[in-house]
Amino acid sequence: MVHTDVLIVGAGPVGLTAAAELRRRGVDCRIIDRLPARMPYAKAVGVQPRTLEIWDRMGMVRTALEAAVPMRGQLLYVNGAQQARIDLKLPPDVPYGFAALPQYETERVIEEHLALFGTRIERGTELVSFAQDGEGVTSRLTTSAGGEQELRSRFLIGSDGAHSIVRKTLGLTFGGGAFPDEYMLADVEVDWDLPQGYGVRAMHRSDGTVDDLLVCIPLPGRSRYRMSMLVPPELSAGRGQGERDDVAHGLEGSRKPGIEHIQAVLDRLSPQPTTASAMRWSSVFRISHRIVDRYADGRVFVAGDAAHIHPPTGAQGMNTGIQDAYNLAWKLALALAGTAHPRLLGSYDAERRPVGEEVVGRTVRHATEGIQADPDDPETIMMREAQLLVAYRDSPIVGPGTPGLGGPDAGDRAPDCGGLTGTIATFPMRLYDVLRERGHLLLLYADTDGPVAEFDELAATARNLGHGQVDACAVRAADVDADRVQLPVLCDSRGEFRRGYRAEGPTAFLIRPDGYLGARITPAAGPGLSAHLERIFRT
Repeated sequence: MVHTDVLIVGAGPVGLTAAAELRRRGVDCRIIDRLPARMPYAKAVGVQPRTLEIWDRMGMVRTALEAAVPMRGQLLYVNGAQQARIDLKLPPDVPYGFAALPQYETERVIEEHLALFGTRIERGTELVSFAQDGEGVTSRLTTSAGGEQELRSRFLIGSDGAHSIVRKTLGLTFGGGAFPDEYMLADVEVDWDLPQGYGVRAMHRSDGTVDDLLVCIPLPGRSRYRMSMLVPPELSAGRGQGERDDVAHGLEGSRKPGIEHIQAVLDRLSPQPTTASAMRWSSVFRISHRIVDRYADGRVFVAGDAAHIHPPTGAQGMNTGIQDAYNLAWKLALALAGTAHPRLLGSYDAERRPVGEEVVGRTVRHATEGIQADPDDPETIMMREAQLLVAYRDSPIVGPGTPGLGGPDAGDRAPDCGGLTGTIATFPMRLYDVLRERGHLLLLYADTDGPVAEFDELAATARNLGHGQVDACAVRAADVDADRVQLPVLCDSRGEFRRGYRAEGPTAFLIRPDGYLGARITPAAGPGLSAHLERIFRT
C-alpha cells in the first residue's frame, strides 16, 4: 500500500492552493484529478485583493499579477441608458486591487508554483471510495489507463467541486436550492470602445422585472470578455440533463451557444453597437446555493465548491475556496509535525463555515435584490466584496484581544503598512514583505525604551511554546533605542505601523500563517502570550 501524509482530491484552484501550501511547509501530499487535462474555460474570473495577499504570503503573487488584468470597476445600464459607473477603490493601505484572470490561468500559476516543490497533479486519477479510522484514511483510486491503487493517508481533503464524492461519502448534508434560470457563458472579443478594465452589466426591465441580462467581465487580451446572459428557449438544457446528481450547478449540457446566440444578446443589450468574434469557448450553466452542515468529519475535510456553492455575484466562490484551503493547510502542517494542540484542526470548521454561510446568504441576496439592497455604506461593501473584512473574532483559537482601540484586534486580518526600515537595508519595507513565506510571527512593538529589554525573553518564550515554529521581531518607534535587542528590529520610520495598528505602549501582535491576528496583548509582557500559544501548540 502506498502512503502519504495528505491526499487532495480535485486540482482546481482550491486543491492546488492546499497542495502548494502543504508542500511549502514540508508536508508530503498527493493531488489527484479525474480530468486528463486542465479545462480551458474562464469559469471563475475575478481575483479578490485578499487572494492576492495570500499569494503574496505564498511567494507567487508576481507571476499572477503578470498574467492578470486590472478590474477597475463596472458600468451599469438599464434599458439602454447608463445608470452608474462604479469604481473599485480601496483604502491606500490595501496593497492590491481587484484583478481578472481566467480560471485556467489561475490553475497554471498555482500548478507551476507547486511544481517548484517537486509535486505534480496526477491526472486521469479518480477517487472511487475511502474509509477512515483513528489513524488515517484508506482510499481506493482508479486511473484512466485502468489501473487501481490503494493509498493510505493521514488526512484527506475533498476539493472536488459541487458534485464532490468526498462530501457524498461522508454523508454531509448540502442544504439549499437552485435558481430556475439557465445562463450562457462565452469567451469572446468585441469591437466597442468602452473603458478598459471595466465590467459591463446591462439589463432590460419590464414592469420592474429584469427579463434580459448581459454581464461582461474583462479578460487578458484586446477587448476580450467573459460574457454571461440568459439562455434562449432553443438552448435550454432542461433540469437534470447532464447532471451527475441533484446539485444543479456549473457547466452542463452538450448544446453549446454559437456566436450567433451571443451576438443576438449583444444586439439587444450592448451599450454600443458591436460585433462579437474570436469565441474561444461557450457553455450553458445553472446556479445553486448550498452549504454543508460541517466542513470536517474526523480526518477528512471539504473545501471550496465541495462545501459551498452560490451565485457568482461579486466573484466570491473561488476566492472563498482558496481561503478555505489556506486556513486548513497551515493547521494540517502543524498537526502532522506533532506540534498542534488537539483543538487546532477543529477550528477549521469553526472559522470557515460561518464565512461560507455569510457568503452564500449575501450572494443570494445580491443576485435576487441587487447589491444596491445592501444596507452598508459603499466603502464597507467594497471592503467586504474584496474579502478584506473576513474575521475570526469568535474562533476558539484566537485571543486575547484589546477591544475598543479602533485598530485590528485578535481574529482580524493583519493590515499592511509601509515605512519599515531595518538596521542594514537602507530601503523601506512593507510589513507584508516581512510576513512573506513565514509561519507564525510575533511582532513586539515599543514606543519607549523601557520595555525593549524584555523583548528577547518574550521571543524565547514564544519559540519554546511554539516548538521552534514562531519567529519574532521588534518594531520600534523612530525615537526608541533598541541597539541591545538581539531580535531583528524594524523601525516604524513613518509611524504607519503605529497608526494602522493603533499601537500604544508595549504591545505583542501574534500574526498567524494565514495573515490574521491570533492575539493582541497589552502590555506585551503580560500572561496573554503564553495562554494564546497554548491554544495553538501542544504543551
